[in-house]
Amino acid sequence: MHAEHFAERFGLVIIIALGELIVAIGAGQFELGVPEVAAGTIAIVTIGMLWWAYFDVYAPVAARRFHDAVGVEQLRIARDSYALLHLPMIAGIALFALGVKKVLEHTGDPLKTMPAVALCGGLALYALSHVAFRRRNTGTFTAARTLAGLACLAVIPLALNAAAIAALAALALIWVTLIAFESIR
Repeated sequence: MHAEHFAERFGLVIIIALGELIVAIGAGQFELGVPEVAAGTIAIVTIGMLWWAYFDVYAPVAARRFHDAVGVEQLRIARDSYALLHLPMIAGIALFALGVKKVLEHTGDPLKTMPAVALCGGLALYALSHVAFRRRNTGTFTAARTLAGLACLAVIPLALNAAAIAALAALALIWVTLIAFESIR
């Protein structure tokens, strides 16, 4: 098994999922006005934070651990870190894409339950998958990403009761704050 190639392929899957999210923003069936452009911009900023969250530290550390492992331990890392823990990351991105699509269609209206849960829960799932990914690869815990995931879930009531763009902006603020905190720290 070539660890570098294997880890790189799963990183590319994350890039493809993020790229599909960008396509979903551009291909939506919505009127193109100031609120929609603002929501699209907020979503793109959030996508940048999702990319940063994976590729800044987590992916290189996991790839190095995977490369250094031998025998059965390398196979376990392949199974746990890549086959199992990347699935909820991809699912989180896909759920967020569904929510963003609905935000773009109704920027000024509250979201219905399913899109609100998809929007906020998708980002929570992505963050908490990173917590599990880090735990598996380094044996350490990250309170910042756990809190970010929980904060994303806390935005669900806002998404259900306020303008959809406000919920999207709150989520973007959570992710920008998380990445800024981790980068400074």
